Amino acid sequence: MALTREFKDTIQARAQRDPAFRVGLLQEAVEAFLGGELEAGKTILRDYVNATLGFDELARVTHKKPESLMRMLSSKGNPRADNLFDLLAKLQQREGVSLHVQAAE
Repeated sequence: MALTREFKDTIQARAQRDPAFRVGLLQEAVEAFLGGELEAGKTILRDYVNATLGFDELARVTHKKPESLMRMLSSKGNPRADNLFDLLAKLQQREGVSLHVQAAE
């Protein structure tokens, strides 16, 4: 299902004013990846990028082409682990956070 412009605008507005929301998006993406939900993780990261720095700025930070990054996080994208982890590291650095894994019982 495609997202409406209103929904995207709502996400962007919230992300711009609420740092905890941005960090929550990153956490949700990582949890999705760790849970084997690659598509959900990519979707959340794509939403995060679109709502915050945008793909052009992300390209500058990661030294990759914007088109490559968009393809990597698209529904048909199949990112290599090193590219995905580098992207997550740069986004954490941008937010000033460090996400950690904790075992749940």
